[in-house]
Amino acid sequence: MTEPTPQRAAEPAYVAVDWGTSSFRLWLIGRDGGVLAERRSGEGMTTAARTGFAEVLANHLAAISASAGLPVLICGMAGAKQGWIEAGYLDTPAALADIPAAAVRIPGIDADIRILPGLAQRDAMAPDVMRGEETQLLGAAGELGDGDHLVCMPGTHSKWVRLSGGRVEGFSTFMTGELFDAIAKNTILSHAIAEAGAISGDNAAFRAAVARMVEKPALATSQLFSVRAGSLIAGLSPEDAKARLSGTLIGLEIAGALSLVAEGTPVALVVSGGLGALYREALAAAGLSPSLIDADAAVRNGLAAGARALWSL
Repeated sequence: MTEPTPQRAAEPAYVAVDWGTSSFRLWLIGRDGGVLAERRSGEGMTTAARTGFAEVLANHLAAISASAGLPVLICGMAGAKQGWIEAGYLDTPAALADIPAAAVRIPGIDADIRILPGLAQRDAMAPDVMRGEETQLLGAAGELGDGDHLVCMPGTHSKWVRLSGGRVEGFSTFMTGELFDAIAKNTILSHAIAEAGAISGDNAAFRAAVARMVEKPALATSQLFSVRAGSLIAGLSPEDAKARLSGTLIGLEIAGALSLVAEGTPVALVVSGGLGALYREALAAAGLSPSLIDADAAVRNGLAAGARALWSL
């Protein structure tokens, strides 16, 4: 392939958008794959559903002086049932390379704007869906190579994906973040952690709780009550109580994910920010050494792979 000249490399090739429930991120991408401009806002699906998806996108495109003919590729909640247009799901097992071809084009407008689909696991005992994370997987796949991998993507609803040779064989969603918030605010444990600050992954109580859950996950509800009992009779500080609660829930998540793969399957962690540090320490406490992939880079790389497949860029 001929390398673009410096002038041509700086020419915009397409616009990439990651449209979440509460966040909006847009990148103007040049012909050499470099980021020429970037926009971020809180205009996620919830806001855009009221103000109009087309209007939100048009305002951001105007802000970066994007030409009218540029194609736009979107991933995330803009393709949900409550989004701009429903992009549907690919059923697992699914090859990551098949995702771009299933993108849905926004009808009724001249611009070529497409939304990537999510993935669905239609298992009667373990039904599951993801939307947005599939694009991170598409971008992360190049760093993982062939073979089997267990990919962790932490969040309010963490995703653990079982990859084999570039195919998503299955995945599991863990409501760890939402459960932590509900338990911390609405149960008797709220008294034990009321004065605690932020959780650090190097907290000994956090690491011990993770290790205990990976070893004995069946004791999870008993371990949760120990947060209360420990604060009453064992001198457990609010900080350590909060760390134990977090470690118990994340450790239970890790134990569940590991139960679905063969022992020794390589683990990859796709994450950015403070949550990444917490999960790195949790996985270390579980005896795992994951490969690390930046989540922001992964979603851009996934959108880039989709754009190349759709428009031969």
